[in-house]
Formats: sequence, C-alpha cells, structure tokens
Amino acid sequence: MGEKDSETAPIWGKTQQRESSDIHPVNIESSNQSGQHRSLNRSRGGSYAERGRGVKEFRSWFSWLIPCFVIANVVVFVITMYVNNCPKKSGDCFAGFLGRFSFQSTRENPLLGPSSLTLRTMGGLEVKKVVKGDEGWRLLSCNWLHGGVVHLLVNMLTLLFIGMRMEREFGFIRIGLLYLISGFGGSILSALFLRSNISVGASGAVFGLLGGMLSEIFINWTIYSNKVVTIITLVLIVAVNLGLGVLPGVDNFAHIGGFATGFLLGFVLLIRPHYGWINQRNAPLGKPHKYKVYQVILWTVSLLLLLGWFITGLISLFNNVDGNKHCAWCHYLSCVPTSRWSCNREPASCTTTQLGNQLSMTCLRNGKSGSYILANPSDSRINSLCVQLCR
Repeated sequence: MGEKDSETAPIWGKTQQRESSDIHPVNIESSNQSGQHRSLNRSRGGSYAERGRGVKEFRSWFSWLIPCFVIANVVVFVITMYVNNCPKKSGDCFAGFLGRFSFQSTRENPLLGPSSLTLRTMGGLEVKKVVKGDEGWRLLSCNWLHGGVVHLLVNMLTLLFIGMRMEREFGFIRIGLLYLISGFGGSILSALFLRSNISVGASGAVFGLLGGMLSEIFINWTIYSNKVVTIITLVLIVAVNLGLGVLPGVDNFAHIGGFATGFLLGFVLLIRPHYGWINQRNAPLGKPHKYKVYQVILWTVSLLLLLGWFITGLISLFNNVDGNKHCAWCHYLSCVPTSRWSCNREPASCTTTQLGNQLSMTCLRNGKSGSYILANPSDSRINSLCVQLCR
C-alpha cells in the first residue's frame, strides 16, 4: 500500500557515482560468460538509486500517512476548541466572532488556543494523573494536542516538509513508527523532569524525524557524497531549534527526548544495503554481505540502548522518580532564567472567596490580588482569571 514503481534517490546529498572500473568476479573459462560480465559491468555505470531497482529498501512510496497525521492533529485541535467553549466557560475571549471556537484571552494563552483546564481534560500530559491516576495513555494522547493555532501551524508545516519527504523514501510503516515512538520517548523524558506543568504538542515526534534523518546518514555512510556538509546543516538546524527551547513556556525535554529516540530508532529502521552489495547483487559468483560490519554494530547497539531507555524511563516514571533530584542542572536544558523572564513552571494556584456577586482572588505564586463582579463563576472561568493574575 502506498508503493510506487518509480525509482528513488536518498534524501540527503548525492549518491556516489562509480564507473564500470569496479573489480568484479569473472569466470575466464567461458568467453560467453565474459561477454555477459562485460554487459553487466556496462549496466553498472548508473547511480546508486538506479542500481537499487528491485530492492525493497529503495522503492519509492506515495506519501499518504503524514498528511493523515496532519489532518488528525487539525481535527483534534478543532474538537479541543469546541470542548473549550470560551464564551460559555470563561467569558474573556479573543476573536469572539468565532463563537464557541473563539480563543482564550491572549493574556492567558498567547498561542491562540484553549485553556490549560481544557488541555488537561482532553489528555494533556500531567505527571500526577499518569503516575497516581493510572492514566498512562496521556503519554501518547498529549502528542496529538496543541496549545494554540501558532503551535499547531509550526509543528504541522515542519511535519509536512520533513515527514512527506521521508515517507516517500522509506515508506509509511517505518516513518509512521519513527514518528509515533519518538513522540512517546519525548513524553517520557518530559514527564521525568517537568513535574507540575501540562505538556502538549507533536514537537517531540517531529524532532524524532530530524534525529532519524541524522542517524540515517551515519548508518548508510558509504552511499553518500558531501556527507560532512549535510551533517553540519542538520546539526545546525537541530541546534537552533533546541536553542529556542530554552525560552519559557517551551517543553524542551520533549524535544530532546524525541530527538534522542528518533536518532537511535533511525539506526534500526532506516538501514540500507551498502554500495558493494547493490553493485554485485546479481553477480553469478559470490557477493558481499548485504550490510557492512559497522552497520550491524550500529543497529545492535542502538536497539539495545533504545530498549534500555524505554525500560529505565518507564520504570522511573511509574515509581514517581523526579529527574531534577538526580540532575541539579538539567532544568536549564528547558529554560534559562534571565532578567527578562522567569522559569517558574509551577502551575497557577489561587485562593478564592465568593461574597455575593463579588469574587476575591489571590495568587499564591506572586501574592497579587484581584476582585471581580461574577455570580456563580464556572471552574474554567476561575482558572482563567487565576492564570492571568499569576502572570
């Protein structure tokens, strides 16, 4: 399904071009066989991708799964906004002409999206509910939720640009697994270090695709030219994006966890036969092994590290281990405090007093107080006011 008959070429760089001067086994006892070898050698002047015709690792695929992932994320966001129902539950909304689908106030959510309470209801990653509420499914569901339109657009455009290209090269099964498992790995690392905030977004899964692209170059090293330039380009892209993750409000642990998981998984899922095997796979005499020794070593080590990471991470998470207690500096990987912003990630918490139609509220984080004329405010409305008061 999704397979096309046309030829394919690797994603990054150019494949090496080798002419018929390559040495191949020749049976000199038969002039007819020698003629066949000469004909075979002449056919070997094409590109690596052309020589890979008929090999399953080099089929060209039609990209349909990644667009389906994008559609699913958009549909989930629309449903989330429907459930949010800002006009009824909060009252203080942005873009009120959208009615039920209007956004929370930009003071509460600058990304143009729902309230944190709605994200929690829809399956956002909250450690307490995962560990004490037996809601482990949140490690997966959080990857399909987004904090706002801005958040959704950035992730989906990146997913389309990277994911569709990778799916055309490696097929929907391998790229689908790379995306989903990377998102899961990002959620685990996020839950180990961000203990009090709700985390949502497909960023971990998208970073997993970037990690897979990088490891694919290493595991298939012999088929590429201009490798150094390609690696430097990818590393710079990842470094810039991870650097932006130290800003407040960004879950960089999900990015790091997703990238690391995708990097290891790329060695396992995206391995391809080396040049020599492709070049001589149809030779009548002996041919080399399909994969080089270094490829087998990388594949094995990566699989073991991946299994070790998931086992250790899940055991630590469900035993309520706080990663910050074992790594005093790790919190700087997700936010670096400056004079312009704080990295306080504690959720907004307020004391409230209702006297008639007057609601008095005090933020426990910064001590600010406020009074509001509200009769029987909903929990969502109180939460929205508390978030604004604590900013």
